[in-house]
Amino acid sequence: MIEDIKNYLEEVKEFTSQKVEDIEQFRVKYLGKKGILNDLFLKFKEVPNEEKKELGQQINNLKQAVNQKLEILKETLKDQNTSEAESDLTRPGISLNLGSRHPVNIVKNRIINIFKKIGFSVVDGPEIEDDWHNFTALNMSEYHPARDMQDTFFIEKDPDMVLRTHTSSVQIRYMEQNTPPIRILSPGRVYRNEDISARSHCMFHQIEGLYIDTHVSFADLKQTLQYFTSELFGKSEIRMRPSYFPFTEPSAEVDVYWGLETETDYRITKGTGWLEILGCGMVDPNVLKNAGIDSEKYSGFAFGMGIERIVMLMYQIGDIRMFTENDIRVLQQFSNEF
Repeated sequence: MIEDIKNYLEEVKEFTSQKVEDIEQFRVKYLGKKGILNDLFLKFKEVPNEEKKELGQQINNLKQAVNQKLEILKETLKDQNTSEAESDLTRPGISLNLGSRHPVNIVKNRIINIFKKIGFSVVDGPEIEDDWHNFTALNMSEYHPARDMQDTFFIEKDPDMVLRTHTSSVQIRYMEQNTPPIRILSPGRVYRNEDISARSHCMFHQIEGLYIDTHVSFADLKQTLQYFTSELFGKSEIRMRPSYFPFTEPSAEVDVYWGLETETDYRITKGTGWLEILGCGMVDPNVLKNAGIDSEKYSGFAFGMGIERIVMLMYQIGDIRMFTENDIRVLQQFSNEF
């Protein structure tokens, strides 16, 4: 029996093939249910005890030799297939998953392009801002109650520095360094110390607009916003409700008439047909003075909106947290959007 095992070991050592069928036959011959190794183990039970130690070692050596030979043959076969595949120029290539723009960026770019058509340019500013540009210059002096409207993140090592609560600070910086006429957009991230929920987040995106020139009126503001809603939503009917912002006077909330054609329209407008989309107003003369602009000669208007809110309306997204969770299933839905 030991002599038979030695012959099997020699056979295993000499066996080689590059065909899957031959390798499978070799495996079955030795490792199959009716294979050589199984037969040897059955015969092992009938061997006298004094011979079992040596015979058992020989059988295990054969089993290890078979498994090692199979591993070597499989690796050789794998390398051969890979080489053949790489040299086959007619073989289909590996498909790549293309990414898509984030829905917030899609809508932000659309808004920017709409206002660029009427002369607005894009400006940027720091996200860590000082008290003057974020509050005081915007008619919110220290202890002004309007500051309570914006739950603020303060910088621990410098209480005068904050994470900006709006992009209006960018407008102040621009007015300080430029003279009218001014026609700018200031998009960017803003931060509020709020609990994260389906409708609120501690970080979101705003886009604000500012127009300063001689003889700018509230009628100009309304005409501009009608143009904007018509271009973005395809709806030009708006209404302006009196409101309060410390940096504009008069101030207004702007609603667009969404309609009541579908069940979804009833749901998102609460049965009124109207949707609030942004805030606006005529720039307060004090803000112009703080920025070094002659308020007797110049006037202007400003408006601002949360981009996430617009995205949620346009695409019927019910949870603002979906914009920051990076769920690939959500983002893939915008692969055809530009």
